[in-house]
Amino acid sequence: MQDLADHIMDIAQNSIRARATRIEISVEEHAANDALAITISDNGDGMDEDTARKAADPFFTSRATRKVGLGIPLLKQNAEATGGQLSIRSAPGEGTALKATFGRSHVDRPPMGDVAGTVVLLAAANPGVEVRYRHASDKGSYLFDSSEIRAFLGNAPLDDPEIARALGEMIAENIKEIQV
Repeated sequence: MQDLADHIMDIAQNSIRARATRIEISVEEHAANDALAITISDNGDGMDEDTARKAADPFFTSRATRKVGLGIPLLKQNAEATGGQLSIRSAPGEGTALKATFGRSHVDRPPMGDVAGTVVLLAAANPGVEVRYRHASDKGSYLFDSSEIRAFLGNAPLDDPEIARALGEMIAENIKEIQV
């Protein structure tokens, strides 16, 4: 995975496979303590304690189509390379919350990438899933909520190219205003 937006997409797709109807993505960056944290939580199927513990093992996957699962292990490796860590909280029937912390200015931290495009793609491709994205920094915070956008737009689909482009621009501009 090239950037953190790719990791966010990978984890969110895990949530969708776990039948989540709500995915909350939070990015917090703080210059003062040189920290960046990404939290992705859902209301999907959840995992038992043993499965959650194994999720960061590259030779474990719950998918029958392949024998390895690299998304979470690569995210963990990227976090640890910057002095950060990865934690997973999950319970069957209650969903999962994954948090990765990074040294914000560490040379080994992957770039953020196109987070706005990732959020729009998740919301547009999954109309039955509420996607919430929150970005906070020392300068302020921004919240995108697909449910609010759908209510505002009425029957207009989020995967309409003009709407998707406008949403991507809106999210990117709001993130840019508060990035440190």
